[in-house]
Amino acid sequence: MASDLYLGIDVGSTASKCVIVDAQGAIVGRGLYAAGAGTAGPRACVDEAVAQVGGLASAEDVACSCATGYGRHLESWTELQKSELSCHARGAAELFGGVRTVIDIGGQDAKVLSLGKDGSLASFVMNDKCAAGTGRFLDVMAGVFGCKVADLSGLDRESTEVAPISSTCTVFAESEVISKLASGIAIPNIVAGVHESVVERTYGLAKRAGIVPDVAMTGGVALNAALRERLERRIGFPIVTCDDAQYVGAYGAALFALAADC
Repeated sequence: MASDLYLGIDVGSTASKCVIVDAQGAIVGRGLYAAGAGTAGPRACVDEAVAQVGGLASAEDVACSCATGYGRHLESWTELQKSELSCHARGAAELFGGVRTVIDIGGQDAKVLSLGKDGSLASFVMNDKCAAGTGRFLDVMAGVFGCKVADLSGLDRESTEVAPISSTCTVFAESEVISKLASGIAIPNIVAGVHESVVERTYGLAKRAGIVPDVAMTGGVALNAALRERLERRIGFPIVTCDDAQYVGAYGAALFALAADC
């Protein structure tokens, strides 16, 4: 057993993330697989993270492990299980010192966490069960445009105006986008409208939670720079993020495992 390594796994509805940290809490391995609970995704992301750590044969060899996320209860091999809210708060507080508001947009949901001065979770607000304004919403829209989600930011930067999307439902919004394309509206302008739609829904959540700086953004959507900049302008505060934005929940879980030292 590797007594100085600790593992966190975040099993979401659409993706699985794994982080391995050392005894100082530094990330030494990470894995991401675009499949979530009930699939081979969790094991695949764990295997990817383990392969990055020299001398570690399997996940069972770490000192302690913790599962979080939508499918955490399916990972019975871990010693600990923590809520995704607690893990996101823990991970964000460590990555972004002094953060008080965390905006997390995942594959199927969006949430805004309010952290205390000590970095603990004070309160939170989540969206309803509709996927509008989430990563899944952007996946669907990218499919209509015939591009990758990673291309949306660049397309937005080419926009000359915003073609507003009035529908809040993903299905109806998809039909609205198709209609705008058929009428000859430029794709970049429609992408800008899609991003503004996500921004407005996210701002509504943030306003309900109460926006206190510093503000951090986590989840895969945080890597969409154009959307993030639009959200900054809407909320009126700078938003910090990092390349590990998708791993924040898994990182928080790994830190809980480190603290428990099973």
